[in-house]
Amino acid sequence: MNIVVLAKQIPDAEAHIDIGSDGKGLSIEQKFTANVFDEFALEEALRLKEKHGGKVRVITLGTGKATEVLRTGIAMGADEALLLEDGAFLDGDGYTTALALSRAASLEPFDVILCGRQAIDDDRGEVGPMVAQFLGIPHGGGITKLDVADGKAVIECPVEGGKETIEVNLPAVFTAQKGLNEPRVPPIMGVMKAMKATIPRVTPADLGISPEEAGAAGSKVKIGRYFHPKKRAAVQMIPGEPGEAAVEAVKILMDVERIL
Repeated sequence: MNIVVLAKQIPDAEAHIDIGSDGKGLSIEQKFTANVFDEFALEEALRLKEKHGGKVRVITLGTGKATEVLRTGIAMGADEALLLEDGAFLDGDGYTTALALSRAASLEPFDVILCGRQAIDDDRGEVGPMVAQFLGIPHGGGITKLDVADGKAVIECPVEGGKETIEVNLPAVFTAQKGLNEPRVPPIMGVMKAMKATIPRVTPADLGISPEEAGAAGSKVKIGRYFHPKKRAAVQMIPGEPGEAAVEAVKILMDVERIL
């Protein structure tokens, strides 16, 4: 069984992030980590490999620093890694990212593509479904259970008030969420192997994508400007008995805040 994992490097939770001076980009402190939902996807891929045999490929799109995510994947047990590294890839939206990742995934035959339900930096949850759309294969979103046999997969997904079980023909794309598994800690031998691993790079040309299709020029969503959130007003304490305080609060809402 050939399994592809799509991973992403995101800013660390402790990294300082601010709006750039031009208002059109972000200034991000150079502290990064792997997207937690992608770690669930990688762990599930490794479990499928251990059960059915085959290999696991980890693919990410980013700068050279993103190789850290790929090396983590190799340390955990992935067989191969691939970095989509080119200036043309940068500043694209979910559409261009999904296009590039779908082309990279299809460089070799595959049975299953796994990725996180969403990246917790932009929180859109759009790349996985769009990869499936580009490839013309089924998609199962936010799974908490995955069983594969005889060219089919049975998945379990939470729904309001319960769970839903679905049978899907392979190949297919599945997005992982918390509850699917508990990611393993990379063993020391795996870490040493990852440190020595050579990470191949590919460009848009390698994927049959023009520079105009790959990044901002091909994006369907373009960011006009970032704004800081509006600062919350200071809390105003209203003294007195509850009834009197309630009357005063209503007056403030009507006369000061103009809420009618």
